[in-house]
Amino acid sequence: MRSGTKVRAKLLDLRRLDPSADYARVGIVVAKFGFSAVERNKLKRRLRELVRSRMLPVLAPMDLLVRARREAYGATFAMLSDDVDESTKRLGADTASPRSGGTAH
Repeated sequence: MRSGTKVRAKLLDLRRLDPSADYARVGIVVAKFGFSAVERNKLKRRLRELVRSRMLPVLAPMDLLVRARREAYGATFAMLSDDVDESTKRLGADTASPRSGGTAH
């Protein structure tokens, strides 16, 4: 997966690819970086919730890979939320998707 649009934020790296379906698909990667399984799972749960509640409602059809950076382990939920919001804007996800009932700009 070396093609596509890359977005780098403080806590996340994102890679947007052309859609292989008519809806948004998101994969989340949380590397070990020497942290325990409990810490990795906590970070994955937080990211899944943020993607579900903040990204999916506004994403146009695309394949998206969200990779947590090492700094994400020490971040609060609010910090992760801000990073997800900023990354979503930088991806150009403000175009409406069929899910939201709007039309693409």
